[in-house]
Amino acid sequence: MADRDRDRPHQTQVHPQHRFDQVVRGGTGTGTGTGKYYQSSGPSTTQVLALLTLLPIGGTLLALAGLTLTGTVIGLTVATPLFVIFSPVLVPAAIAVTMAVVGFLSSGAFGVTGLSSLSYVFNRLRRATNTEQVDMDWAKRGMQDMVGYVGQKTKEVGQKTKEVGQNMENKSQSYSHDQSVRT
Repeated sequence: MADRDRDRPHQTQVHPQHRFDQVVRGGTGTGTGTGKYYQSSGPSTTQVLALLTLLPIGGTLLALAGLTLTGTVIGLTVATPLFVIFSPVLVPAAIAVTMAVVGFLSSGAFGVTGLSSLSYVFNRLRRATNTEQVDMDWAKRGMQDMVGYVGQKTKEVGQKTKEVGQNMENKSQSYSHDQSVRT
């Protein structure tokens, strides 16, 4: 019985897998333009380059993740007795630090959300009233006025500082003169 199976050639069934982005026209013979799909012969050059580029990067990152995990486990193993000894101090400190970090992060998130909401509302109102150009001219004039005002104030503060410096110098000279006269 085993000899009878060896005499016949083996039959292999092939089930092709079709890619739907490549079409062979006229495959059915009906002439209606319908086609059969066929599989390409192999990966494209782009796919091979992507694989060759990403494989070492992925391996390196996986190795770094393993090293980080190992270091963390060793560090926790070494530090666990210290955590147990200092837990009456560390637990409240960790809670306080966590609350402070959460407070700062939520404050920043609320601020960004508020600013983006105000910006959205302002832009909608500006588009509704169609005053974009008027707003730009007003902003330019306001900026020019502010620059002039700041320049004038800077000049005045410089002059005032110079006067105060001269007054202090005069007082210091008169004080040293008075001290020398008294002795």
